[in-house]
Amino acid sequence: MKRNLPLILLLVIATSAFSQRKSELFAEIDTLKTKISKVEQELAKAKREISSSSAEAEALRAENVSLRDANATLLGNLSNFSELSKQNSENVNKAMAALSRKEKQLSGINDMISANDSTAIVSLTQIKQTLGENAKVGVEGGIIIISNSLNTLFGSDTSAELTEEGKTWLGGVADVIKANPNFKAEIEGLNITGEFGPTYNQVASVASTLVSTLEVPADGISISAKDGNFREGINIKLQPDYKGFYAKAKESAKAAQ
Repeated sequence: MKRNLPLILLLVIATSAFSQRKSELFAEIDTLKTKISKVEQELAKAKREISSSSAEAEALRAENVSLRDANATLLGNLSNFSELSKQNSENVNKAMAALSRKEKQLSGINDMISANDSTAIVSLTQIKQTLGENAKVGVEGGIIIISNSLNTLFGSDTSAELTEEGKTWLGGVADVIKANPNFKAEIEGLNITGEFGPTYNQVASVASTLVSTLEVPADGISISAKDGNFREGINIKLQPDYKGFYAKAKESAKAAQ
């Protein structure tokens, strides 16, 4: 028994030491597990942060691409706007130049119209001086109208032979026509019966006397007959030479271009 005691003590000590070592190993394992868990948590956190950073980087990259595209589009629009502005400016300048030419054309035509109106007013005064203050003379639409009755001119509403009073009046009219060569004369007969044969004979008689006897140029005279609407008589209409007027207006328009 005494011989086995040291062996037993040694075994007890060894067992005790092994038990202590085992406890230390378990404790160390627990510590390592804790550290491993902590490391795994930190790793998972790092992965999340990396994933978030990657997503942000991708978002920034996409935003940067979008900004570059938007910037390129803006620069293109600015270039187009600049070109459009230039074209608009050129169009405005062209329109203003065209408007200026039109104003000159209209100004020239207005001047000619005013000149015709002024001539008509001056001629009206001269006509009254030639035919007398009691002469039936008026201006309508720029046309001077000299009127007389059928009884005064022909003695009746059917005769085509001029009376002496009619001849005298017509002589004054001839002086007026020859004093205004820029006017065209229209002899207009007014009829209230609807029978225009006698009316044509009357205006033809007036025209014949003016041309053959009173030496008024034939190319400046025309004749017409129409319903007088309850009025009858002879009108001598003196109007501007519209053909010549439009020719001058056309030349004025060309000169203003």
